[in-house]
Amino acid sequence: MMPADAAPGGPFDPPEFELENADTYGRYMLYSRTEIVFVLRAMQKKGSMATIYFDHGKHFFLTALIDIDERNDQLIIDRGGDEEINRWALSADQLLCTANVDKIKIQFSLAGIKPFQHEGREVFATKMPRSLLRLQRREYFRLDTPQGNPIICHGKASREDGTEIGLNLPLLDISGGGVGMLAPIEAESLVTVGKTLHRCRMDIPEEGTIQVNLVVRNSRTFSMRNGQPQLRIGCEFVDLPGSRLSMIQRYITRIERERKARLSGLD
Repeated sequence: MMPADAAPGGPFDPPEFELENADTYGRYMLYSRTEIVFVLRAMQKKGSMATIYFDHGKHFFLTALIDIDERNDQLIIDRGGDEEINRWALSADQLLCTANVDKIKIQFSLAGIKPFQHEGREVFATKMPRSLLRLQRREYFRLDTPQGNPIICHGKASREDGTEIGLNLPLLDISGGGVGMLAPIEAESLVTVGKTLHRCRMDIPEEGTIQVNLVVRNSRTFSMRNGQPQLRIGCEFVDLPGSRLSMIQRYITRIERERKARLSGLD
């Protein structure tokens, strides 16, 4: 049995993968074998490091793509640096590979790995992926919003009987595609995946007020430092007008510029 802190670096919250949110990121999926091989060869040529996650994202190891064997329909990847993690990975039915190639996010699933010998080296082999996510969305850069005086999203959620209740949720991050927010565990039934939060209003500092509907795309429970359970929900904007998107982009640009200035001692 694997301990909870098996991943290098100890316990951590499982990451969120765009590959698993087909409703939001489906248009960035590649299914053509030619296109998939092209991306994989670029990944190999650049020597891009990749991370292989398994056990629902709780464990991972770092690797690199060594070879693409089209004839035998398989990829050859390097072993991780921890042999115990390698052994656990061999027993996983499903793994997820993530990498960045020229600032483009690459993700694809692997249907298991097996030991393999390549040019005298002990490595892993796996079947070629049947689909691959290639995500390049500069306008959707995600900004962690300041938490000292957080932006509050004021919106409405529907109860099971159809009546509405108001929610006031602090933002954790924002992008041109949506927001991440903190919600109390008591609101779990109101913010399940697929639900719409209506007439959400957010005051963007120095830009103005945005009013838009939000769709919940992911939700997970985590514990605060004091042990109190909370929800982190990721929401997508529904038909955000271009003028409002521009407000968000200006805000993100300004906050990033201010952060970089502080880091470089220019403040």
